[in-house]
Amino acid sequence: MCSISFLVLISISISFFSSSLFFLLNDYTIFLEWEVVSLNSVSIVMTFLFDWMSLLFMSFVLLIASLVIYYSKEYMSGDVNINRFIMLVLMFVLSMMLLIISPNLISILLGWDGLGLVSYCLVIYFQNVKSYNAGMLTALSNRIGDVAFLLAIAWMLNYGSWNYIFYLESMKNSLEMEIIGALIMLAAMTKSAQIPFSSWLPAAMAAPTPVSALVHSSTLVTAGVYLLIRFNILLSGSWLGDLLLLLSGLTMFMAGLGANFEFDLKKIIALSTLSQLGLMMSILSMGFYKLAFFHLLTHALFKALLFMCAGAIIHNMNNSQDIRLMGGLGVYMPLTSGCFNVANLALCGMPFLAGFYSKDMILEIVSLSYINMFSFFLYFFSTGLTVCYSFRLVYYSMTGELNCGSLNMLSDEGWIMLRGMSGLLVMSIFGGSMLSWLIFPTPYVICLPSYLKLLTLFVCIVGGVLGYLISNVSLFYFNKSLNNYLSSYFFGSMWFMPYISTYGIINYPLILGGSVCKSFDQGWSEFLGGQNLYNELVKYSQHMFIMHNNNLKIYLLLFVLWIIFLFSFFLMF
Repeated sequence: MCSISFLVLISISISFFSSSLFFLLNDYTIFLEWEVVSLNSVSIVMTFLFDWMSLLFMSFVLLIASLVIYYSKEYMSGDVNINRFIMLVLMFVLSMMLLIISPNLISILLGWDGLGLVSYCLVIYFQNVKSYNAGMLTALSNRIGDVAFLLAIAWMLNYGSWNYIFYLESMKNSLEMEIIGALIMLAAMTKSAQIPFSSWLPAAMAAPTPVSALVHSSTLVTAGVYLLIRFNILLSGSWLGDLLLLLSGLTMFMAGLGANFEFDLKKIIALSTLSQLGLMMSILSMGFYKLAFFHLLTHALFKALLFMCAGAIIHNMNNSQDIRLMGGLGVYMPLTSGCFNVANLALCGMPFLAGFYSKDMILEIVSLSYINMFSFFLYFFSTGLTVCYSFRLVYYSMTGELNCGSLNMLSDEGWIMLRGMSGLLVMSIFGGSMLSWLIFPTPYVICLPSYLKLLTLFVCIVGGVLGYLISNVSLFYFNKSLNNYLSSYFFGSMWFMPYISTYGIINYPLILGGSVCKSFDQGWSEFLGGQNLYNELVKYSQHMFIMHNNNLKIYLLLFVLWIIFLFSFFLMF
């Protein structure tokens, strides 16, 4: 089933990519209305929007999905139910495609909820307590966004139809559209894990690694960004855009800091995804939706590759994810390490790899824009942090000697996994330049002073050097982060967000529920009320039973009194 799915998805991806080129070059859009049911005056119409953006995004999603399924053939080979896993992944891709091509809020909701449901099934795929907790946190965080989405659908009743695409331009200054924009922004923030809904993304790493490569790089988490790209008219020049810029900038900063304190390989990559999502959201909130889309596509390529390499490393490390136990992987697993390093450098924005074209352009546009000092600092400092944790990761995993054990079974001969990775490796090298020539046919000429032009490069170099220095530990080394234990605990646990969104929410309601249960359900009112009445009646019945059993005269007398009572009762009425 893996091979068939791979071939079907990759062929559809190539056809969508060639279609998107045709649509892009000819500035062509197809708006398709399919009448599903027509009964008397009632018609149910399904609408689809095919333009260069939706087709290009779909081709990338299908390309990554096909390579991930091919990779799973070996990664999940020990699983008895691998076909069920592939079916779940295909359902996920189908939901994503429905979301991408819908200009209608109702059909977007179908795809949106499909993503939420299938992602829950995939997160709890390895059935243990940690997975169940992570799945529940993921599902419930996304439910907040789903409720906001349903409210937005209710507000759209003010207009003629749910095809939001018709009303964005004409109604953008109305109060109703502002409310709809705020609700859609809330929905997108939960799906793309922006502050204060960030805690579910690292928790969702309990899923199998191929799922992380697909779901947490190119599909689920980017659904929110894609939705806001479609609604971008409502953000520019509004308070919504300013709020989103602040929250996404803080998310970018928080995730970058957190990744520098993390030792779990998959969580580091998850936090880096969170940081890049913050970058996409913040540039989108400033009104540059094409740049956000460009970075969304390039990021999907190298992040899926990064997760795939992490999966191969975890496999060889006998399912250990702790980077402190790794080391010297460059010697033992050269091909996987090569792919890993290319993906890491693309993430850092190494010149002429995929990430460079989008990231460098975003930072130069930010330097050129009218923006406050705080946001400017968040952009550039977060970029430095990205390079810092990437170099730290490479230092821990690639250099030195293996810290795991004296016997190691490391081998680089997972050929199916390597072939899956090599497809994305090529795209991670050439994807950025190819997309920049496609999406921006006229090149951006950004004129900046030399110090601003070189600031990005300077920040990256300083970040890389710092990443090396904070990791470079030797014998009798005094640990700096242990010295500042409380602050490092705060930064390392995502500003306590996982605790706030779990214990913080349920703690007081549970205490209140306990006291209510103690004082009402098991307290004096129950004891003297319902339970007391029941006990008294039981006692009375038992007393009467004893009397009737022991004295026939009393029994017969009561029987006569009862008949007299009934007779007088009927006479009264």
